Amino acid sequence: MPSQIAAAARTIVMTGGTRGLGKVAAIELLKRAPDVHLVLVARSSGTTVAEELREASGHPHVSGVEADLASLDSIRAATATIKGDLGRGALPRLAGFVGNAGLQLLRATDATVDGYEATFAVNVLANYVFVDELREHFTAPARIVLTSSDTHFGDFRHNLGMVPAPRWRDPIRLSAPGTDKRATTAGAGRTAYATSKLAVIYLTHALAARLPAGVDVFSFNPGLVPGTGLARDGGPLTRFMFAQIMPVMTVTPYARSLKQSGADLAVAAIEPITADSGAYVNGTRVERSSPESYDRAREDALWAELTRLSGFT
Repeated sequence: MPSQIAAAARTIVMTGGTRGLGKVAAIELLKRAPDVHLVLVARSSGTTVAEELREASGHPHVSGVEADLASLDSIRAATATIKGDLGRGALPRLAGFVGNAGLQLLRATDATVDGYEATFAVNVLANYVFVDELREHFTAPARIVLTSSDTHFGDFRHNLGMVPAPRWRDPIRLSAPGTDKRATTAGAGRTAYATSKLAVIYLTHALAARLPAGVDVFSFNPGLVPGTGLARDGGPLTRFMFAQIMPVMTVTPYARSLKQSGADLAVAAIEPITADSGAYVNGTRVERSSPESYDRAREDALWAELTRLSGFT
């Protein structure tokens, strides 16, 4: 850490930074970037977590804004606050967005207040709305990082058989609760999660083709990380596995520690990336995502549906 903190020169907005991977990443980002003002999006005002981050990082430029990512009105209220602060100079130029919030449920029947399937709404639609609401306020050079998952590969090598493969369908059906024949089962919930992470990569590719020059977007894979909180909705066996067994696997190539993946996400958000916008970052390496993730027709269909669902034209 430098002996003196520089004045904030750029703003990064982050979702999913209140616990687990995201909180570790936020602290690491603040330690590495003394010129950043971090705006933490949280269900509450984020004041308590912002204070914790300031204390843990020694960095004073942290603030919180309230938003429920399962509500489009709530997201728009949060982005209106951020845009207002940018406009009146209370925040420095907008240089980044980290969409790290994620949801994994044991069913695919939960609906948001807007009537959309909850996993799809939080993991995909919320990122789309945040970026679209803020897109005119990004000042190049700027970077968007959306957290995906190697579960989108759908094979044993990447998920050890713990998560079913994604099952792509018309985005109209993906966004509607209860359309899977097994919608009330844990398998359907996990399939919805893997599918949403495939959708995040399609969204990343679509944004890369539409954002202005100098505003880059990347998808980020943290790997299998015990302690992220994704297992909190699981049954007793799942919670036991993640709490007692999975941490041991961090000494193998099959899992990563919170510290490692949190640092990797921070690096992806602020350090140079030698790749074209739209690339997939696996930890610290730029790699190809699954063959299935390079499907332009699916990408365009998803973009059209996200635009419709959000009410944007």
